[in-house]
Amino acid sequence: MIRLATAADLPAVAAVYDAILDWEAESGVCYTNWQKGKYPTMDTAKGILEAGTLYVGTDADGTVWGSMNLNGLQLPEYGKINWSIPAPDSQVAVIHTLTIHPDRKGRCLARQMVRFAEDTARAMGKTALRLDTWEGNVPANHLYPALGYRFAGSTDFFFMGYTHSVLNLYEKQL
Repeated sequence: MIRLATAADLPAVAAVYDAILDWEAESGVCYTNWQKGKYPTMDTAKGILEAGTLYVGTDADGTVWGSMNLNGLQLPEYGKINWSIPAPDSQVAVIHTLTIHPDRKGRCLARQMVRFAEDTARAMGKTALRLDTWEGNVPANHLYPALGYRFAGSTDFFFMGYTHSVLNLYEKQL
């Protein structure tokens, strides 16, 4: 089940963030450009919850296995991209910080989250869905094209004020 998060979900969302970063540290594989204690954190989750855009994926027993921020906020770097789907900002939905607990990888849960985002954005009357991912995020850079997203371009980004990164941006007509 995927639903809007509640305040009761915040510890579990933050635990997923930490589990991802711990898995990367232990495995030596880095798919995110995130840093523990900087991004994402409990404060990140609280801010998204307060904005009303935090969604969680849960098991039937309520265990949180993933989360995402689904809003219309396009980062300034999005303005550098030559989008092929013309849409005013009011018609664009954006996925940010999509997470799946590392113990759940390989179960198509990220696909479920993206499809939920598409359905939710359509229900909101949006005509395009956009997102970005770090160039080193191999799973995400394979997932989005497999789900019909068009690679729109790459751009340099000073991520959260602590690291320079190259982001790959994707779009899909809804």
